[in-house]
Amino acid sequence: MRTPLTKFLVFLCLISFAFLNAQSLTATIAAPVQSSLSENNHKILLAAVKAAQLDSILIKSGPFTVFAPSDAAFERFSNTRIEELINAQDKSELKSLLKYHIVAGHLTASRILRAMCRGNGKASFTTIQGKKVIAHMEGYDIVLTDPTGNTARITAADRNLENGIIHEIDSVIQPTRM
Repeated sequence: MRTPLTKFLVFLCLISFAFLNAQSLTATIAAPVQSSLSENNHKILLAAVKAAQLDSILIKSGPFTVFAPSDAAFERFSNTRIEELINAQDKSELKSLLKYHIVAGHLTASRILRAMCRGNGKASFTTIQGKKVIAHMEGYDIVLTDPTGNTARITAADRNLENGIIHEIDSVIQPTRM
């Protein structure tokens, strides 16, 4: 027997699923089919991906889902810290941070929502870095939570790439404290 909370979560998932499908349809019609990280609000992420030499992996392999922090998200994280990671001799910490923002497979917003509905409001996804990121709903937003409790909202969903999909997020999530 379903409790009132479970019924509410199922109702919320169904409403959110319908809302995001309508948003995705609008975005698909309004935006070009191919989108890239080279847009103005992802310059820092693009520089970090190139510095870590992950660009060839993302292009040749896949499909991948990238939770892409905006430049503003990196600036809130610490603009000087990300510059240190990009310019470091040893790129292992930068690679770990970036790989934590990537999940193998093609996870559209509607797939994330369906997983949350099956998980009673939460879904767990394993990043290519090896740690899990948890997704849940706050209002109409899909929110990601890392192991240290940092959260990031998906602000723009379902930007298609040749070998995957990008969801822009408003914060940098971390596999561990950096």
